[in-house]
Parts: sequence; structure tokens; C-alpha cells
Amino acid sequence: MTRVGFYVVQAGAPAKRLQVAARLADKAFQRGHAIFFNCASQAQAEEMDDLLWRFRPDSFLPHGLINSDDADRIAIGWGQDPQGHDDLLINLDLSVPAFFSRFHRVAEVVTQDPQSLEALRASWSFYRERGFALEKHDIRGV
Repeated sequence: MTRVGFYVVQAGAPAKRLQVAARLADKAFQRGHAIFFNCASQAQAEEMDDLLWRFRPDSFLPHGLINSDDADRIAIGWGQDPQGHDDLLINLDLSVPAFFSRFHRVAEVVTQDPQSLEALRASWSFYRERGFALEKHDIRGV
């Protein structure tokens, strides 16, 4: 069954969500996981793509937008079917995607802005009511 982790950032800026998502992807990739980012829009997907190119100068995260040749280990989409991905879903949309349950793990990144908090409280309830294992992780110093 899919395990769902909520990564709660103690900052209000929505841009912090992308920074935390990049940190999660870096850790997961170093541990051998394949990653699918589900972004809220194409613009956010392109922003995530850009961030991953410059995230850590001392490491490289091979990634690409969905349907590109570079999207084998780390793919970035905005609502499309994740195709062959089923390992880790980092959901940056404020709603639960229909395909979430095909993944072994889901990471939801929460910032302290009112829109994010409200949407992700609803996501917590959605997952809990369906019996998914939930974890909460507090993220500081971002």
C-alpha cells in the first residue's frame, strides 16, 4: 500500500515548496529511487526543471520534463500520466492526483501559506479516510 509523507515547511513562501521538493528528490535519488514530480502547471514544472539544474553544484540529478528522453529516472509533469514511474511521487499540485496509488511513496510538501494549508489538510483527510499510512515530517531551516 502507498505510504504518504507530509513534509511541513515552517515558512509561508510557496517557492519554499520547490526547494524542499528538490531536497527530497536529491535524497531519494541518492538512495536509488526513481521520482515523478506532479506540478500544478507547466510553468511550475519548468520552474522545477530549472531549479534541479542548479540545485546543488556538487551533484547532478538527471531529469527532464515528461515525454523527454531525459525523464527516465526523474520526470517532471503537470497532470499527465506518469507513464513507467511508480516509485516516488512528489506532488506539488494542491490536489491529490488520480494516479497517486500506483506509487510506493507519495511526498506532499506543505508550506504555511493559507491556500497550501487548506488544500493539504483536505489531502490529509482524503488519504486518512482511505486507510493510507500517513507520516508527518517537520522541515526547518529552508
